[in-house]
Amino acid sequence: MRGVMQEKETKNKSFVLRLDADMMNAIEAWAADEFRSTNGQIQWILAEALKKNGRIGKRKGRPLPSPPQ
Repeated sequence: MRGVMQEKETKNKSFVLRLDADMMNAIEAWAADEFRSTNGQIQWILAEALKKNGRIGKRKGRPLPSPPQ
């Protein structure tokens, strides 16, 4: 199991995200309502926005194929 956790960790990138207090409070409240962590909620929001705008495929994290040129 430990190897799986280490493999998953290497696929995620960490970075600093600055949010104003009102936005952070809203995300924390939404996360609590959905029984998610704040980080999980932010990941879900971003994934949904990327799917909605055709930036990633339906499957988690899969980029859409490039259009033919």
